Amino acid sequence: MTPTSNLQPKRRAAKVIRRRQLIEAAIKSIAKRGLGDTTMAHVAQAAGLSQGIVNLHFDSKDNLLNETLNYIRHEYEENWRNAIDKAPNDSAQQLAALLRSDYNKKVADIQKLAVWFAFWGEAKSRPTYKKICQERVTDYSQSLTKIIDRLIKEGEYKYIKTPQLVEGIIAMADGLWLNILISAQGFGRQNAEAVMMQYLCHVFPNHQAAFN
Repeated sequence: MTPTSNLQPKRRAAKVIRRRQLIEAAIKSIAKRGLGDTTMAHVAQAAGLSQGIVNLHFDSKDNLLNETLNYIRHEYEENWRNAIDKAPNDSAQQLAALLRSDYNKKVADIQKLAVWFAFWGEAKSRPTYKKICQERVTDYSQSLTKIIDRLIKEGEYKYIKTPQLVEGIIAMADGLWLNILISAQGFGRQNAEAVMMQYLCHVFPNHQAAFN
């Protein structure tokens, strides 16, 4: 292997690290200023880099914002998939793990929550944002549906309709995120998780032990 070829993997790794650094700086700026007021200069300043470096990696603000939304979307998916994989082979335990993962400090960080709501606010008029946000919900709801279907059969919860329950849980989860973001009473991740687990105790009374 030539010295030049040895450099290629290092350069690729450095590029990935630098792009991530810039995306994390974009998250800070969006959380502070919103999407509209965030500029490439703000991102460069937050990252401690020149604006030329930002332009080199992302070409435009639109590209940077798209990549930032993709970043938190994939981070969110990796978080809940890992939670399910680590949970016992038990439907109630997997449901608890999946829904608790929404309040992991990695994804329920105040800045990232602010970024999610900023993009959601623009999704109706921005097809790219809408597509990425829908992908997040689609993947999550499919796994949630499978787990709930199994739990309904195991517990003989014949009164539960899975589609309505899934929609309700997702809406509740998003609402709890909003409470974390805007609460003036110190409503935090642990509070949100406790609310969700209490709700599941009422919905699935024969499996309360998994949600306590």
